[in-house]
Amino acid sequence: MERHVKKLVLAGAALLAVAGAGVAQNAAAPAKGAALDQSVLEAQVLLDRADFSPGVIDGQGGPVFEAAVRGFQQAHDIEESGKIDDATRQALAEGAVPATIRLRVDEGDAQGPFVGPIPHDPAVQAGMQRLGYRNLLEKLAEKFHTTPETIVALNNPKTVLRAGTVLVLPNVLPSARAYGNAKPEVAQLLSDLNVDPNQKQADKVVVDKSDKLVRVYAEDGTMIAQFPATLGSSKDPLPLGNWKVNTIAFNPPFKYQPQLFWDVPDDQPERMLPPGPNGPVGVVWVDLNRENIGIHGTNSPETIKRAESHGCVRLTNWDVARLTQMISDGMEVVFQA
Repeated sequence: MERHVKKLVLAGAALLAVAGAGVAQNAAAPAKGAALDQSVLEAQVLLDRADFSPGVIDGQGGPVFEAAVRGFQQAHDIEESGKIDDATRQALAEGAVPATIRLRVDEGDAQGPFVGPIPHDPAVQAGMQRLGYRNLLEKLAEKFHTTPETIVALNNPKTVLRAGTVLVLPNVLPSARAYGNAKPEVAQLLSDLNVDPNQKQADKVVVDKSDKLVRVYAEDGTMIAQFPATLGSSKDPLPLGNWKVNTIAFNPPFKYQPQLFWDVPDDQPERMLPPGPNGPVGVVWVDLNRENIGIHGTNSPETIKRAESHGCVRLTNWDVARLTQMISDGMEVVFQA
């Protein structure tokens, strides 16, 4: 992930040492003036648990947070203000849990393996076994739907991060970890991203270019989930139309084809990049019946709804993994303006 996790400073100073990647690393601080707002963080946790994703849980307001609030309000017949008003607070309270939880770092998370710095050159990436997490802090941030900076802000920055360390983390733990007939490696991936297996089932997915949101609808037309998304660009616009889900691939490799990217010279050779959360499409590829277009994850969750894509629909890894538990092959996916 393109996060600055090697040298990040927490509000004036101390550092969170990261053991597990083989070296101690600094964890970085929110930008000056961007102090964590506990009330926003609490709302983000509840929205995330209700399947109205705020993107990264970081205790920060703004357009992505407000879009999640509006989506939740629409689904619950509350006036769409984008604010946590009394009616919204009451509706969110039906699923209320403590916003944060104290947990020990699991040995399975701490042991990695971690890959350290990831080179930008696709030729070098192609020679790697996996585009995995750089370090333990990055893995925990993804697992708890947050950022390294937020983990630092929630804890003593002098904490040594390793197996057994107790941390305060966003409370996105699932209600269960039984993923039905999923293959063991898929079940592990879903568990590693704290995806709840008990999801409402979708009838249709609508990707809206106008507000950069993915909305999921049940058979009766009610909206059951909403996710912020990065959708195309002026060079590679979102291909509007009605499509269908072909297949769902977990931990996919990525075929790097320069001729498909306007910002890469066509004479560069094609490469097969290994799978992993730091790959170009993250940990999931939902293939559609439109060539070279899919719904997929990302290696930069903090940029979702704030960046551009090459025509595909990009979600956080945890959101696209959650979406896979709602959809099925052959399902309608509408790309609209």
